[in-house]
Amino acid sequence: MAEETTDQTYDLVILGAGSGGYAAALRAAELGMSVALVEKDKLGGTCLHRGCVPTKTMLHVGEVADTAAEGASLGVKMTVEAIEMESVLGFKDKIVGRLYKGLQGLVKSAKGIELVSGHGRLTGPKTVTVETESGTRALTGTNVVLASGSFSKTLPGLELGGRIIDSEAALELTSVPKNPIILGGGVIGVEFASVWKSLGAESVTIVEGLPHLVANEDEALSKALERAYKKRGITFSLGTFFEKAEQTENGVTVTLVDGKTFEGDYLLVAVGRGPNTKDLGYEEQGISMDRGFVLADPATLQTNVEGVYAVGDIVPGLQLAHRGFQQGIFVAEQIAGLAPAPIVESGIPRVTYCEPQLGSVGLTEKQAKEKYGDDGVATYEYNLGGNGKSQILGTTGFVKLVRVKDGPVVGIHMVGTNMSEQIGEAQLIVNWEAYPEDVASLIHAHPTQNEALGEAHLALAGKPLHAHA
Repeated sequence: MAEETTDQTYDLVILGAGSGGYAAALRAAELGMSVALVEKDKLGGTCLHRGCVPTKTMLHVGEVADTAAEGASLGVKMTVEAIEMESVLGFKDKIVGRLYKGLQGLVKSAKGIELVSGHGRLTGPKTVTVETESGTRALTGTNVVLASGSFSKTLPGLELGGRIIDSEAALELTSVPKNPIILGGGVIGVEFASVWKSLGAESVTIVEGLPHLVANEDEALSKALERAYKKRGITFSLGTFFEKAEQTENGVTVTLVDGKTFEGDYLLVAVGRGPNTKDLGYEEQGISMDRGFVLADPATLQTNVEGVYAVGDIVPGLQLAHRGFQQGIFVAEQIAGLAPAPIVESGIPRVTYCEPQLGSVGLTEKQAKEKYGDDGVATYEYNLGGNGKSQILGTTGFVKLVRVKDGPVVGIHMVGTNMSEQIGEAQLIVNWEAYPEDVASLIHAHPTQNEALGEAHLALAGKPLHAHA
């Protein structure tokens, strides 16, 4: 069958239907635009199918397993008979499938969106050419949004395959690794370390070249996580970089630059995600790039080519699904002339779903001091030892506040079981530039972990209740 070329024009053509792309499509349709949404794989992208949702599903299974182990200390004697990975994977796939079906329904019911399945490339300043099963289609937009997402990175000379795997392959393992090595102590690395330990791995080792785990977080959170992982029996090597990995039929040996070696049955490469922009025609159309990332104006998310925008993981900054969502909405509203407020990168909430959980928003103490000076910043840590609900849950941890002296709270950093659930109020405090006195006057329900936020602000406002000043 000969290829068939169809030229069509839309108000908006979007290349990529992950978090940023489909959010832009749905919002644009609400605003009355005609939209072509191009995706070569599945609607929902990495987050839904190979990232956020499946990993958090696995972490929940780990939490259930941990609960059984903790039961005896509470007077409830129970044991984990076995981890049936076939059923675990089935549960994961069921959750992903249900959300996928719901998202398909949303897009299908949205008036004005055409979902185009196939591999798309930018072939003109405003044209995306798509190779579909039935032929080639040229889609021209008054505006174009690039939302092609990211891929699991590896290191030069370290090839994926066999027992050297990335996070996507790790999610499909049919048995729990016995003694995995994880290369990278960022979000992906520490989350997999947590879930594998919970599901019964005999040992888990993290190799991180930087001085701390989750090195982008406030140092107090990094140190707290390191202490917690030592107690859990998760080992880690910090401050020495990876040199090579050699695999056999049964395992992997990892060597560091100082000659130290580690042996495990799998090596998970969790060194971050790279922008998926290769061979998509961006550079050929004159779009400014840097190491594969698309350089978009932070205030508008428009590239140097008028009418061409970029959102999500291909734009330098935090690689988070909810950042992509918001950027997609922002771009659609900007194109519609609504003049939305620019997205402040530091105001985006960040959560790591390991055990204990990390939640943060705003500036770290170091960043705040760089911006306002050492003498212009005040901090306070409220220990969860004074929080009743946290004691019931058996968790340690704290809430750390960073404020400008005589000014607003500019950073909130939390660690502890379930503390990620407090990120909602935390982001409102930071983004609305609340003063400690503003939050101290609010009533936080008792007994909840949410009280910890209130107590921390009471203390920073100079009137501690269940805390030392």
